[in-house]
Formats: sequence, C-alpha cells, structure tokens
Amino acid sequence: MNWIDHESYIEIYPPKEFNFEECLVFLGRSNQEVLHQTKEGSIYKLIKVSQSLILCKIESINHSIKVVFPISPLSYDSRQKVAEYIREWFDLDQDLGEFYQLAGQDNVLKTLIHKYYGLRIISIPDLFEALVWAVMGQQINLTFAYTLKKRFVEQYGESLIYRGETFWLFPSFEKIATITVDDLRKLQFTYRKAEYIIDIARAMRNGELSKELLLQKMDYQQIRKSLMMIRGIGAWTADYVMMKCLHYTSSFPVADVGLHNALKNLLDLERKPTMEEIQDYAANWEGWQAYATFYLWRSLYE
Repeated sequence: MNWIDHESYIEIYPPKEFNFEECLVFLGRSNQEVLHQTKEGSIYKLIKVSQSLILCKIESINHSIKVVFPISPLSYDSRQKVAEYIREWFDLDQDLGEFYQLAGQDNVLKTLIHKYYGLRIISIPDLFEALVWAVMGQQINLTFAYTLKKRFVEQYGESLIYRGETFWLFPSFEKIATITVDDLRKLQFTYRKAEYIIDIARAMRNGELSKELLLQKMDYQQIRKSLMMIRGIGAWTADYVMMKCLHYTSSFPVADVGLHNALKNLLDLERKPTMEEIQDYAANWEGWQAYATFYLWRSLYE
C-alpha cells in the first residue's frame, strides 16, 4: 500500500484518478450525517482499531491524503490499520482507467466523468453498517433515513468528545444483538425494520454472517443470493451492499429511485425510465455498473 508514515501523521498516495474535493462533496451532502464531519476542507472521522477509538482529521495536501491524529499519538500498527481503512473507505485500490475509457464512449456517462473526474465510490467498510443503512433506507425518503440513523447511532453507538464536539461510531452488531424490537420502535423504526436489523445483528454475532464468509464465496451471483436469503434483504439492498461494502463494480441497483431520477434529469425525459429502458442505457456499462450508478447519483446534488 502506497503510504508514508510520519509518526505524528500519515500520508496516503492515491491513484491519479482521485479528486478529494469531489469525495468531500459526497460526504457533505447531508447536514444530518452523524458518522463524520466535514469542516473547512477536512473530514473528521472516528475509527475503532483494536478496541481503541481514534479520531482522524483527513485532508488533501498536494494530491496526497494527509491523516492527522488530533488527540493522541498512535502505535505503528494502529497507523497502518487507519491507512488501510481510509484506503478502503475511498475505494483507492480500484483502477478506474477502464471505467473512464468505457464511459468516455457512452452517451449517458461521458459528460459526468468530465464533470466529476476523480470521484470514487465512498464505501461502507463495515458489513453491519452497510446492511443496516440499506434496510433503514427502504421505502422512505433520504431525509428520514438520516433521522433514523442519527437516533440509532446516538442511542447505541460509542462516542468520543474532542474540543466540545461529539464524534460517533456506528453501533456494533454485538450491541444490537442484545436489544429488542420495542427498543427500536421507540426510535420510530417500523416493526419489520426493527426485526430485520436485530436478526442481522444476531446472525453476525452467531458467526452465520460476515464479510469474510461472503467474500469466500467468490462468485457474484452466489454472494447476491446469500444476501437475499437474509430476511429483509431484497435485490436492491443486496446490490447496494455489494457495491458499497464488497467493492463489486458490476453491482447494479437497477431499482434505485435516485438512479431513475438522475437518468430522467440528465436525459431530459418526460417521465422516469422503465427498467427495460435503464437496461438499454446500461448496455455499455458492463463491469462498471456500480460506478455508473454512483456518478449518476452525484448528478442529483448539484
């Protein structure tokens, strides 16, 4: 991994197709976000490494990503773990050359890749967080999904206070496996969503579900099928998790409302496109459907 250790901070060298400012736009898209804070061109993010809570200040300096630890110095192992986390969070191991080549020939995508060049899928490295966030967002608008997430995190997540501000971690599956449906109902979760989330937490606690187990399957369809066997996880949720957590660039949440709205706006259509029309538009996106979707989502918050 291409990073330099300066002890008091680390520097990560991203690929040339990386634009920190574009990633910052995505991360700053909701003022209700509770898991990171964007301030004056920097991102503050709380990460857990070996039971320790580490606050990171992440900024871009001369095309490198500088990560400072404002609270206390870290061991070398912890600094390495932080570098690995940030590398995965920004999807820096993905070579986007092929995507840009393909998108440059595509009528839908070519304007977007020039506009948002260097934007990468901002991942959700933790499988439990990815699954729960996707379940939370089912059949409600994004604003209310963020409200639910904030309540959930502030009720059950760990936190750290620095200079009078509180920074939060997403709740662990171990913690959520011990609560009841009624506990989540009090936060305005539907009965079904509360059941699904607790079931997922318990499956993970019991060792029946993990990122490692899913990735061992190696086959895209097998992983998708395994995810869809979990109660509350349909095609859209499985595709979203494969895209945002498991780094499958061919994952395609074709039923996504944001994707439909983006295509309608971009192509100046009178109505949202049908599933068949979307498949036609996506005919040239083979292998890169996840990135095509992410760039289309980006076009929604101009």
